[in-house]
Amino acid sequence: MEVSRGSWVNTTHDWSSVIDLSHLAHIRQSPAEFAPGGPLHLVLEVLAYAADEASSKGGGRCLVTLYPDGSLSVADDGRGTDTRIDEQGRVVKKPVMASKDLRFFDFPGAELLPDGHPRRGMSVVAALSEWLIHTNRRRDGAWTQRYEHGIPVTDLEPVEPDGTTGTLVHFRPDGPSRSAGISAEGQLKRLAIAWPDLDIQVDDRSSC
Repeated sequence: MEVSRGSWVNTTHDWSSVIDLSHLAHIRQSPAEFAPGGPLHLVLEVLAYAADEASSKGGGRCLVTLYPDGSLSVADDGRGTDTRIDEQGRVVKKPVMASKDLRFFDFPGAELLPDGHPRRGMSVVAALSEWLIHTNRRRDGAWTQRYEHGIPVTDLEPVEPDGTTGTLVHFRPDGPSRSAGISAEGQLKRLAIAWPDLDIQVDDRSSC
């Protein structure tokens, strides 16, 4: 049923904020503060959302893939990013990439990621990536959208459902090193022990 967007309750993000340009600019001005350790921290920011999903349903799986061009992807089997239809029949996705996570961003002591640094939210990943493609599959549909430095450059585009649910975040971090600083079989898996409900597999194609 279509419900007024004004009645949607903000939990993790502000539904009224499609994009927060000042927030994204703030992140980009201080990459060392928001992504200490570079690409590894960005991967952990994405994995934290997959871990939330896994914890809510008593277990889940995700696949981290490292590509030769320095990009990375995280695919999970959760419910997919919350996507709704407003009173005008428009499809609206929770603005997880382009606005602050209300639980963490302004409260750096709220949660620490396995690398010991504060969790800030998915917008950090989007803002500090040359490009990011977010695909979410839910029971009532599937959509994809591309961002460049956190700013959406395509509309929310429908994709063919495949009978699964989950979220795929594929991104290419800024900077010359990109995924080079990530040890797939060592550092990443060792840190992932912090999320016992999430089974993390790694596919390292970076040297192909």
